[in-house]
Amino acid sequence: MIYSMTAFARVNENNNIGHVQWEIRSVNQRFLDLNFRFPEVLRHLEMPIREKVRKKLNRGKLDINLRYTPLDATASGLSINENLINSLQLTHSKIAELSNNTDKLSTIQLMQWPGVLQEPETDEKNRDKVILALFDQVIEQLLTARSREGEAMKSLLLDRINLIKGQVLQVRDEFPAILQWQKDRIITRFQEAKIEPDNERLEHELVYLAQKADIAEEVDRLETHVEEITRILNKGGNVGRRLDFLLQELNREANTLGSKSINKMTTAAAVELKVIIEQMREQVQNIE
Repeated sequence: MIYSMTAFARVNENNNIGHVQWEIRSVNQRFLDLNFRFPEVLRHLEMPIREKVRKKLNRGKLDINLRYTPLDATASGLSINENLINSLQLTHSKIAELSNNTDKLSTIQLMQWPGVLQEPETDEKNRDKVILALFDQVIEQLLTARSREGEAMKSLLLDRINLIKGQVLQVRDEFPAILQWQKDRIITRFQEAKIEPDNERLEHELVYLAQKADIAEEVDRLETHVEEITRILNKGGNVGRRLDFLLQELNREANTLGSKSINKMTTAAAVELKVIIEQMREQVQNIE
């Protein structure tokens, strides 16, 4: 299976702890880069989430967002700390008496005092368990999206591999005719200059030309790299870096082919190869 690094996943659920929403956006990156946006009360979940992601993914930049809304406070019932209110009022009265201050402690001030209004105790272990279970769902959803995108990219890459094979085969088939064309061209130039080359000189020129224009090695390497890329795509896994390296090698051989070109056909083939390879490199940048 080939995995893309570009994907999106979201899971929403209303349950006995409130409303939970996980959202993950993934784009290409050389390494695994995780960015979290969590409510402060759930910040401690970053470490277990990080471990879960590392077990599933190897590369990509992930923005992981968690939204959590507890059950409505009025629905669950706020409690009033009467002892604290009595203590506050008593303390305020003593301070007012000592300072000759007639200000009264208002209801709003009492309600805003920390601990006066208390929410029901939350079962934090159960809350965290529910939230982590939902994360397992969203990460699986993300993997499914990445694999679906990856398989589409694999199909595109294999199509372009076939185009490369066609160009390489054309160059290989035409190479003997190209050398013969160049040989005839040399002889014609000798004749136009009214020079009668001896066989040794002509042979020397042809050997020099053959060495300079010999592209057999480049063609062989192109075919070898193409076979390896095909094998890797069919094997699947975390192949992005390997594919990127092989495409660099393909591009190098295409450049050499172009520099050794002695006619329009090989020049056109080299240009076409570089175009196809560049298209493939753009796709491979998104493969894990």
